[in-house]
Amino acid sequence: MKYFRLLSRARLWQWHRCVFSTTSSSKETLKRKEEFTSKLATGPQLKDFLVNNKPAETVSSTDDEDPPPYIIPSYSPSRNNKIYLETYGCQMNVNDTEIAWSILQQNGYVRTYTEAEADVILLVTCSVREKAEQTIWNRLQQLAALKRKRSKTSRMRIGLLGCMAERLKQEILDKENLVDLVAGPDAYRDLPRLLSVAETGQQVANVLLSVDETYADIMPVHTSASSKSAFVSIMRGCDNMCTYCIVPFTRGRERSRPLQSILEEVRMLSSQGVKEVTLLGQNVNSYRDTSSAQFPNAESPPLSRGFSTIYKHKKGGLRFVDLLDKVSQIDPEMRIRFTSPHPKDFPDEVLQLIAERHNICKQIHIPAQSGSNKVLETMRRGYSREVYLDLIQNIQESIPGVSLSSDFITGFCEETEEDHLQTLSLLRTVSYNAAFLFAYSMRKKTRAYHRLQDDVPQEVKQRRLAELIAVFREEAGRVNQRAVGSTQLVLVEGPSKRSPEELCGRNDGNTKVIFSEAPIVGGLAQENSLQNRIQSGDYVLVKITSSSSQSLKGTLLGLTTLQKSPAYS
Repeated sequence: MKYFRLLSRARLWQWHRCVFSTTSSSKETLKRKEEFTSKLATGPQLKDFLVNNKPAETVSSTDDEDPPPYIIPSYSPSRNNKIYLETYGCQMNVNDTEIAWSILQQNGYVRTYTEAEADVILLVTCSVREKAEQTIWNRLQQLAALKRKRSKTSRMRIGLLGCMAERLKQEILDKENLVDLVAGPDAYRDLPRLLSVAETGQQVANVLLSVDETYADIMPVHTSASSKSAFVSIMRGCDNMCTYCIVPFTRGRERSRPLQSILEEVRMLSSQGVKEVTLLGQNVNSYRDTSSAQFPNAESPPLSRGFSTIYKHKKGGLRFVDLLDKVSQIDPEMRIRFTSPHPKDFPDEVLQLIAERHNICKQIHIPAQSGSNKVLETMRRGYSREVYLDLIQNIQESIPGVSLSSDFITGFCEETEEDHLQTLSLLRTVSYNAAFLFAYSMRKKTRAYHRLQDDVPQEVKQRRLAELIAVFREEAGRVNQRAVGSTQLVLVEGPSKRSPEELCGRNDGNTKVIFSEAPIVGGLAQENSLQNRIQSGDYVLVKITSSSSQSLKGTLLGLTTLQKSPAYS
């Protein structure tokens, strides 16, 4: 009984406590509510959020105000607007420089060719090999020293553009604050904004890759106005995913410029007197313009016989042969070249067009990379040595007198001495006019970096590279020796670097030709010098009298035109 009385008292005490707590809580809530209502009554009203307390329809336009920088497509530079540009690496980087400069010029920047005068120094970089990147790091240290000498009133900004920027963004920004801005290959439109932010003292970067950026609406400002040759980008990126290659990770997936924008640029170059255009792309002959609704389901040409890819066959669009056909018809006095192609994309129709058109140079770059089937398979190149040699034979039969060049990598993962000997054998078998030979340099992000071992010692790589160079030069010397006694059509580039009495240019096969006038009987000098009578951009006929592995020498026969004279005779 006593237990039940105690339990009853406990429950009653708990009830009183609950009621008291609830009452206290209610009072506190009511007090807070009254305070909030009081503050709300004395706070801003709706009218305070309207401009000049006018109705919305009469609010004045804000066009005269400075809009936020992330809304507008262009930026006005400050007085510190002098740009100095340096380009490293391949022809694509030359073209990137021209695109970047076009964008900056439209936004009020001024080009200077002296780094001491520059407010902004931009390096367009290469990332394909470690040596190329080390060159940039060394250059940044030099520029950092120059930057420190500047006073705060004339602060210099340093920017890194291109492939190295894409690959090493964070490392570049972190390393000793050497760089103020970083822009990848697809971010050049953003350069005015990036420079504007960098001017405030902040580091800034944009390395986003695009699936559709081709800069088709940007007309490049060619960096050498006096040059009679130019590069025209027709596509960007690569889908091949070779195990050693960083390009798909720094340049992104393949996408092609609309054909009409390319033709417009070539016509403009023709009107400016340019005599040679090189069509550019990481995989130039896989060009595929899908922008035209006229050819949505056009049948794609087959791959070169025996070649394969890791991606599905692509359908639709205008192909490389269509572009080459249209470009070659613009100016019969303009030479057309293209680089860099992949061997898989040489169907017979492309070879036939090259053979038929007098102004498409009979010179083809056809990268082999290795002469060993085992190494080619490890590289995921999509062909064997035998298939590659079949293509070489088909090219030589389809295009009589064709000049061939190639790329080779030595010391790739797991390459043996036998593999190396097979590559030397391929060099001897084909006898290239030109070749780009490199020791393998492993790149992060590539399949080789994740799946393979860079197990060939550096000293072995260098020894094999030296052997490749020696064999190539021997074979190239033989190829050029066969040209002695022939007459070559040469596009004049200008005075020879070695002798003011000679001029130089390139023949149809892209071999350098150095020439002078024939000795004058009786020793009487002509009134006008050779340089006064022959200008850069002229076509001349040259009789070849001697050769080396890198060039030809000869005597001038006279001026001519591209239409009147064959490439050689």
